[in-house]
Amino acid sequence: MILNSYHVDAFTDEIFKGNPACVIPLDNWLKDDLMLKIAAENGVAETAFFIKNSYTEGYSIRWFTPDIEMDLCGHATLATAFIIARDSDKPIDEILFTSAGGELRVAVDNDLFTLNFPSRPALPATLPRETYDSLSIKPLEVLKERDYLLIYQSQQQIEDIEIDRNLFDMVNMDPGGVIISAPSSEPEVDFVSRFFTPQSTILEDPVTGSAHCTLIPYWSERLGKRVMTAKQISPRGGTLYCEDCGDRVLISGTTRLYSKGMIRL
Repeated sequence: MILNSYHVDAFTDEIFKGNPACVIPLDNWLKDDLMLKIAAENGVAETAFFIKNSYTEGYSIRWFTPDIEMDLCGHATLATAFIIARDSDKPIDEILFTSAGGELRVAVDNDLFTLNFPSRPALPATLPRETYDSLSIKPLEVLKERDYLLIYQSQQQIEDIEIDRNLFDMVNMDPGGVIISAPSSEPEVDFVSRFFTPQSTILEDPVTGSAHCTLIPYWSERLGKRVMTAKQISPRGGTLYCEDCGDRVLISGTTRLYSKGMIRL
């Protein structure tokens, strides 16, 4: 069996920036353990597998980290939409995906792709003691939906924070992680964030679209703004254009194709 495989950098207009994803088109689903092995071999934050639906509109999509299958992934969905639009023989202005995270639509406007994702507002919560102790800088506020959302005073704290992985990895948050966020110090950016997943092969996710399902409603309410610009300030970094639409959020970004190859099974 030979599969096409695309390596795409999402939420960036430069290669080697943003969040890398592998995108693999399929005619039929492979066995789950095989898809997980392929994702582990790819070694990027997420590998997206997709098939064209035979009896309904659009495509079905699944996402795998090197460790587990995910319930929702932003950057790999963006990368998949980019590949579908790029390889289409006619212009596409919207792509529909069915997934474990529900129905997802991606609008296509030249090089800009906009994810229509569920809003996931977080509620006040208490961090596990090991997670709290693992943080070199303690948060001002703790909330939780799928992921913990930790609010800090400044962008500098988000940049400076260090994590004791021995403590951090003591808590299994499958499939969630920890978002840290603060107001931006840059005048044209509203908020910044980073994202960490305990017990994972890749500790820090470079740019996490799904985390913005929680970040957008929080910062929209706090800042009194529906339309915002966000940056994830991991070492690779990425920019996300955000809009709060009530029970849905819009997350927009650009992508770059790094490579195309083949997998021989």
